[in-house]
Amino acid sequence: MEPRKPKNIFVQGAISAGFIADSIQKHSSRQDIGGHSIFLGQVRADLIEGKKVAAIEYTTYEEMALEKMHEIREAIFAKYPLSCAHVYHSLGAVQAGEICLFVFTSSAHRKPAIDACNEMVERLKAELPVWGKEIFDNAAYQWKENK
Repeated sequence: MEPRKPKNIFVQGAISAGFIADSIQKHSSRQDIGGHSIFLGQVRADLIEGKKVAAIEYTTYEEMALEKMHEIREAIFAKYPLSCAHVYHSLGAVQAGEICLFVFTSSAHRKPAIDACNEMVERLKAELPVWGKEIFDNAAYQWKENK
């Protein structure tokens, strides 16, 4: 089998429900898949020092992050019998309530899909060089006007 190449995982802004639904629907033709596992990360409107988070601005060094993502993905494929694994992460501003991370794994059986998805999410959070800066309510009006 030919080695996998690094894939671009980054999406500008929030990941839409339509994008997620389309990704799931595309797998309906795969009759070798018996289980999918999906993780959706959503921006929370946390209260930090009395200020409410309105959005998070995500940044990265793309080349470095894509190389690390490729390493993680290859390790997950080596460990679990997956049919496929997809990761999408937002860059730029994502408002509270919107999706910023979409991890989708599939295999012939549910347990490997679930275990691989969980491990992928944990490794992404620990290892992927993506940073989020909170944009607070008082700054949200400026951010929306400049958008």
